Amino acid sequence: MLISPAYAQAAAGGGGTDFSFLIMMVLLFMVFYFLLIRPQQKKMKLHKGMVENLKRGDKVVTQGGIYGTVTKVVSDAELQVEIAEGVRIRVVKGTISEVLSKPEPAKAKAAGGKAANDDAKSGTIKETGGVGGMVSKLLGVGKKD
Repeated sequence: MLISPAYAQAAAGGGGTDFSFLIMMVLLFMVFYFLLIRPQQKKMKLHKGMVENLKRGDKVVTQGGIYGTVTKVVSDAELQVEIAEGVRIRVVKGTISEVLSKPEPAKAKAAGGKAANDDAKSGTIKETGGVGGMVSKLLGVGKKD
């Protein structure tokens, strides 16, 4: 014979590999389920609930990136959205990607008769500490209060 006995034994002793392959496939499916399938199902369920609860006056964003306000619920699958003053479009409910919260009315004056972010000395609005303010503070550039 041309095949040595050591090679023949290694080839014939593969009876346990079928079971380990099955376990590996089950573990791989579990990883896919918990990392891909389950989160996607949760996301779809939340989106469906959000779309079903749309009502007149909600501020929405479509999947195309258009901001607007719902003016009329036409049917179970369609909305009328006002995107500018006097400009209304009809969109499919499923294309609504986000419902923005209704804005709260801003309080114009704080206690003392001035707006909360007014400077008492000059009457100008103080810097709110945006990116430019943080960079100038970190670099030590500009006037210091």
